[in-house]
Amino acid sequence: MEEKYMVNDILASVKAELTTYQGVIAEAENVGLRQTIQQIRNNDEAFQYELFKVAQVKGYYTPAEKAQQEDINKVKKQLNI
Repeated sequence: MEEKYMVNDILASVKAELTTYQGVIAEAENVGLRQTIQQIRNNDEAFQYELFKVAQVKGYYTPAEKAQQEDINKVKKQLNI
């Protein structure tokens, strides 16, 4: 398997894990468990970002175009920010 596909597969897996962690955190009543899952999530987010930067440098990932200021202002107005 090509490195590009492996990196993108790992990024997708970590993204799915982060979603799962968020659900667990939101429903955890036990403070210790909640804090542990938050720490695991934080570590995974840091790992995901580092891998994302590698993928971007190697050309495995091309981010979407940056939003135009007009579009940003429109969304802010809709959200009353």
